[in-house]
Amino acid sequence: MAANGKQKLKLLYLYQMLDEQTDAEHGLSMAQILQKLEEQGISAERKGIYKDLGVLREFGCTIDTIQHMPVEYTMRKTGLDLAELTLLVDAVQSSRFLTQRTASRLVKKLSALASVHEREALKRRVHVDGRVKSQSDSVFYNVDTIHEAMRLKRKVAFLYFKYDNSMKPQAQHEGKLYVQTPVHVVFANGNYYLICWSDNHEDFVRFRVDRMRLLQVSDEKATRNQQIANYAFEDFAYQAFGMYEGKPVSAKLRVAPDAMDIVADRFGTDVPVRPRKDGGAEVSVTVRKSAQFFGWVAGMNGAVTIAGPKRLAEEYRAWLQGLAEQA
Repeated sequence: MAANGKQKLKLLYLYQMLDEQTDAEHGLSMAQILQKLEEQGISAERKGIYKDLGVLREFGCTIDTIQHMPVEYTMRKTGLDLAELTLLVDAVQSSRFLTQRTASRLVKKLSALASVHEREALKRRVHVDGRVKSQSDSVFYNVDTIHEAMRLKRKVAFLYFKYDNSMKPQAQHEGKLYVQTPVHVVFANGNYYLICWSDNHEDFVRFRVDRMRLLQVSDEKATRNQQIANYAFEDFAYQAFGMYEGKPVSAKLRVAPDAMDIVADRFGTDVPVRPRKDGGAEVSVTVRKSAQFFGWVAGMNGAVTIAGPKRLAEEYRAWLQGLAEQA
């Protein structure tokens, strides 16, 4: 590009260097700015740079100064700060449904939102080890297809696989396509799940999105009924354990003092509570009765026990006895 053409790009180069190379702790001195422009074949003077900084401020950029010797200029970011970027990068790195290739690509894009100095900090601060990663990027395309079906008010059709005792994927439903009405997509326990309405079962069913194959929008119109219209995933989220099915039941849990935080994290803080003299409490909750719920109680090692109703407590003891007999 001719020198005159380069001069016309001076303001853009100035914006770019401030955006990429400065942050709240790192700035560029006037001498550094002039040198970096010179490296791009652009000659400039201090007076002209002061005017350019004024133009950027008028445009809406927040140009600050750092009182070093010499004074440094920095442009305040209006997007994500380092703490927010670190949180997002951690989430990407720890997501099991992402392949390593996709996770690396997303981290690279997120890192590009930071200054060059903050990128180094991201590399040093992020370390998520020992995570089982997905072997396929199909979950991305599957989620898009599901949302497209919901937008068109159509059913989805797909093959569904589970692993056999040789850890090989085996098609379910005799290898036939499932055709279901998509109701809700949810991310839980490190995986995406599709909540559907099954016309055959006349009830809601759930599928792991990453275990779907040949997912497509069906020509069939989605089923519409009052149960679908009244579906509230938020209620299910607090009641269920691990996205497993189970009948909703009311339960009273006897909670030790040092386990109250765990119960609050699981059920929230708005549940009915009756304090006990020992410092613990009796908490009334609604749960989905399942082996996963019983397993959660057992994992509390006595800090959480089922105080009622009597039938639920008896079923829990029978479940424990059954496990003991299998040991």
